[in-house]
Amino acid sequence: METAKINGSSKGGRPKKVIRKDRILALKCSATEKFIIAAKAKKSGLTVSEYLRVAAISGKIDMPKKALPPEVLQLAGTLNHLAANLNQIAKKRNSSEQLDAIERAGLELQSKELKLIAINIKNYLR
Repeated sequence: METAKINGSSKGGRPKKVIRKDRILALKCSATEKFIIAAKAKKSGLTVSEYLRVAAISGKIDMPKKALPPEVLQLAGTLNHLAANLNQIAKKRNSSEQLDAIERAGLELQSKELKLIAINIKNYLR
């Protein structure tokens, strides 16, 4: 068993905060406003209380910016396009249809484009 400290008994638990936030401030809003506030708080990585406190005191919230480089966005678009074309080709082949000369030429062009994308990815990551 633990012995009691000289100044009092030690109950353990979480240490007391230096500045306690124990005052309640009531706020009335509509359900839509509550949803918007909660979404903005989540997007900024704060709790609703922290979000409202920072907004009221400083007047602005620093939102983390998540922007992908244009090269990555372009790559994603190209890969989506190639995937759609590949799906169409697979559907045609599975239905026993033959590819005509234009489709074969397009497939060869896209194959070269895909190889170029792979090279660009390797160069970008170096």
